[in-house]
Formats: sequence, C-alpha cells, structure tokens
Amino acid sequence: MPTKVALVADSGSTKTEWCLMNGDTHASFFTQGISPYFQTGEQIINIIEQELLPQLPHKLDINAVHYYGTGCASPKNASLVQDSLKSVWNQAHVEVNHDLMAAARGLCGHEKGIASILGTGSNSCYYDGKEIIKNNPGLGYILGDEGSGAYLGKKVIQYYLYNTFDEELRFRFDDKFKVSKDDILDNVYRKPLANRYLSTFAPFLSENRGHFMVENILEDCLNEFFFNHIYKYRESWTVPLYFTGSVAWHFKDILQELCDLYELQLGSIQKSPMDGLIAYHK
Repeated sequence: MPTKVALVADSGSTKTEWCLMNGDTHASFFTQGISPYFQTGEQIINIIEQELLPQLPHKLDINAVHYYGTGCASPKNASLVQDSLKSVWNQAHVEVNHDLMAAARGLCGHEKGIASILGTGSNSCYYDGKEIIKNNPGLGYILGDEGSGAYLGKKVIQYYLYNTFDEELRFRFDDKFKVSKDDILDNVYRKPLANRYLSTFAPFLSENRGHFMVENILEDCLNEFFFNHIYKYRESWTVPLYFTGSVAWHFKDILQELCDLYELQLGSIQKSPMDGLIAYHK
C-alpha cells in the first residue's frame, strides 16, 4: 500500500508554515501569510505556485491538505481558500479550518483548555478536547486584536507620534525605522495589509525590554487581552490556558506573571502549534 503524503498548513496574516508529512518523515516550508479577507483566490494560488511548490520535491503526489488559516471561520472565506487549494491539488482531499482550531488541536490535543493566539492578530476559545465550544468574537486589528503584534505595533506608533517616548526611545526608534509621520500614515490608511505593517513595529518592544515605557505598553496590552477575552470564559479558572504565536512566545514571561497574578493555570506557550498538529494528524 503506497504511503500517504499530506500537507498541514498553519497560516497567519504574516506567514504560513507548510509541513509535508511523508510517512514517518516531515519537513516544514514557509511562505508569506494568506488572508482571505485581503487576498483573492488568484493571489492565494499565486502564493502557493510561486513560493511553495518550488520548495517541494518534484513529482510528489499530495493525498491530503489540512489547512488552518486566519479568516477561515467565515464559510465564505473558507470556501475561497478551499477552492484555491483544490485548483492546485485537484486530486487531494482538502480540509479547511480556521487558525483557532489549529491552536486548539495543536496545543490542547484531546484535553480541555483555553487556547489563545497572539500573533499578528489575536483570538481565543474554549476547547473541550474535541470541538471549540466558545469563541469570544474577534473584531480585527481596527476594533480589537488586543495583545496582538498589530495592537502592540499600533501602541509603539502612538507613543512615537504623540511624543510620549522619552528622548532615548525616540532616538532608538528613529535609528531603527527611519520613517516619517507621512510614511506611517500612508502605510496604515492607504496601502493594503495595514495589520502586517503595524506588526513590524512590535519587535521594537522586545529589543528594548527593561525600559519602563516598554514594560508599561506590554503589560497594558497583554492585560487587555486577558480582560477582554480570557475573563469571558468562566472555564478559564478551571482548565489550563495555552498560548501560541510570536507575541506569546517573545513575551511569555509577562503571560506567566499575569496567570500568577490572577491565579490561572498556565498550560504551555508554543511559538507554533505545528508540532501538535503533526501528532494530531499522524
């Protein structure tokens, strides 16, 4: 019996990790992020054909594609992504789920837990070990996304443009980014994928840990995520909390402090749910 070959994809707004599972071996490849809110089917197909396919072994038949992505909680968006994937792999079984299910399956496995994503965007859910039972609605980077890279980046820009940063931080910001107010406003209000642009300012915080203004931004933004999302699940006091995403990974010490402060049980913090998804789909 031939070995089944599958692709597992975990896609955020900024990047997509594609794991090729070929029997007992697996390898990861990366492309830019896919968001059906901002990209057409043709653009999604182009990303796959131009960025992913050249990395994969030639003449390899993909039997199944398990795709988890931002924006795919919407049936319309999920259908757009599924049609795009089927146009590339028309003989494969294609399953499309939203990125929150990737976090739930990848972090919690078959156990109960609160699974949260803190990446370019943010989201959370209560997972009963099989299904997502509750999901506090995400409002996107303009109205919500508390604790996300876009949210943190927005705060950095606000502190800079409002002249809230002290002289030391203003100098470090200017030296790193070399952008004007007009550049920032043009990228935020006129160009596409403003959430990605905003998130590019978030690393400034990790590079300047210890400064009281930076620590205040981080604590306030992550505390807002707890207040607006984690607290909305009464189960958060009885089951572990799990986090994934670049923001969660880089500022895991603050997440630990907040869990300790509010007497919540921290399960684990993973940079990516992919290892758990590999185990789930094996």
